[in-house]
Amino acid sequence: MHTPPTSAAALATRRCTHQTGPALTAAEAQALLPQLVAWDILQLGDAIVLTRTFTFPDFHRTMAFVNALAWIAHEQDHHPDMTVSHSRCTLNWSTHSVGGLSINDFICAARVDALAT
Repeated sequence: MHTPPTSAAALATRRCTHQTGPALTAAEAQALLPQLVAWDILQLGDAIVLTRTFTFPDFHRTMAFVNALAWIAHEQDHHPDMTVSHSRCTLNWSTHSVGGLSINDFICAARVDALAT
């Protein structure tokens, strides 16, 4: 694992890189989690994901968030699974190439946290 940054701001300034090899261990993922705002690590079926649901006052703001998120995902070449409704967006990050969580998931989550503030 890469050395974890000391703050969420530092994590958000990092760039995603191609990941191979093993996924983060549960302990490594848990050590990175406090640098994020309101994210959880869940097992969904066979997948371990970094997840958070965002709520918005209306559809327009939900879609503005989704469009900004799409730019982050495109720029980082790392894409979440999303569920979008009128006033909610749930994101699930995982790294398929490692079969679990990688530093990329935490980088993108920190960037989304910065977007949401």
